[in-house]
Amino acid sequence: MPKNIFSRGRSRTLTRHHKIAMAGVATLGAAAIGFSAVPSGASTTTEAAQPAAVAFSTEQIKDVKASVTDQMAGATVKAEQIAAKKKADAAAAAKKKAAAEAAKKKAEAAREAKEAASRDAKRAQVKKAAAKSYPNNLDGWIRESLDILKKHNIPASYDGIHRNIIRESSGNPKAINNWDINAINGVPSKGLLQVIPPTFKAYHVPGTSWDIYNPVANITAACNYAADKYGSMDNVFGAY
Repeated sequence: MPKNIFSRGRSRTLTRHHKIAMAGVATLGAAAIGFSAVPSGASTTTEAAQPAAVAFSTEQIKDVKASVTDQMAGATVKAEQIAAKKKADAAAAAKKKAAAEAAKKKAEAAREAKEAASRDAKRAQVKKAAAKSYPNNLDGWIRESLDILKKHNIPASYDGIHRNIIRESSGNPKAINNWDINAINGVPSKGLLQVIPPTFKAYHVPGTSWDIYNPVANITAACNYAADKYGSMDNVFGAY
């Protein structure tokens, strides 16, 4: 045990270190007394300054998270709106294209129908012309022959044909000349316009019968011959 420096009956000189130590103890004691003397709730300058508390709240983190979520949601909505607009524009363009194609098809169908109707009308005219009937008599034979002559650009008139028929055969399609020079030579004249077989064969017109006694074939071949030799049956007034 260290000896008490305040031993009874002895006096020692205090060293410098002893003085400093005692002064420190006294200071601490005074501080303790002063602290205990301060009333409750009172402030004192001797109290050590405390660092400021750092504010921390989970609500702030929640607010930040909510803000980011809202931004992301807004961006998503905007992207969806853009996509929807593109989709709508594409649908409108497709609808417009489909309408244009439908109109084009309708126009083509109308054109084809018009052309078909025109073809049908032409066919009907041809059929009507082909189905045209003529009476089975001198008038009908001459008129049918004139229609055929017209198609082949062979000149002749009703009066010219009729006049020569009456002179040559009196309108008898089976008439035959057995007494003239042609008959003597073995090629008698036959039919309405009294045509000899070689002439009939040489001047036969396509589309008519090869029967020399056929009224229409006989008239048409005779008119073809007369056109070649005299310019037209209208220019014939006697034996030809």
